Amino acid sequence: MDPINPLEQALHAARARVMADLIAREVAEADVVSMVEDSIAQRRWWVEQWPDGAAYLAGLVAQDVQDALLERYGRWPLCPVCGSGDPHALEVEPELGPDPYWVCSQAGVKVAAVGSLGRATGGACSS
Repeated sequence: MDPINPLEQALHAARARVMADLIAREVAEADVVSMVEDSIAQRRWWVEQWPDGAAYLAGLVAQDVQDALLERYGRWPLCPVCGSGDPHALEVEPELGPDPYWVCSQAGVKVAAVGSLGRATGGACSS
C-alpha cells in the first residue's frame, strides 16, 4: 500500500479543521460543504505549485470559505466574545502563516485555533 502524499494529507487536514468550525457553528449545510470542496480544489493546484505552503492551507481554506459565505449569506463566524455592539466576524490570523487562529480584531484577542471554534466560549469585550 502506498503512503498518502503529504500534500494530500495537508489538504485533508485543512478540510477537517474548517469543517469542524462549520459544524461547531451549525452552518455545515450541503451548499456550504460545497464551498469547502471548491476551496480545496483550488488550493490543491496552489500547494502543488508551492509545496512549502502546505502549512498555510488551513488558514487559507478558512478564509476562502469565509469569503464565499460573506458573498452568499453574510459574516461568518460571528464573534462569540463580544457581547455588545454590532455583530462582527472573526478574522483569520496570520493571513498567510502556520497555526492560524480565529481572532476578534475589535477586542484584539485570539478566540480559537482554526478547527477549534467548538471550544470557544463567549464573554465580554470592549467594542
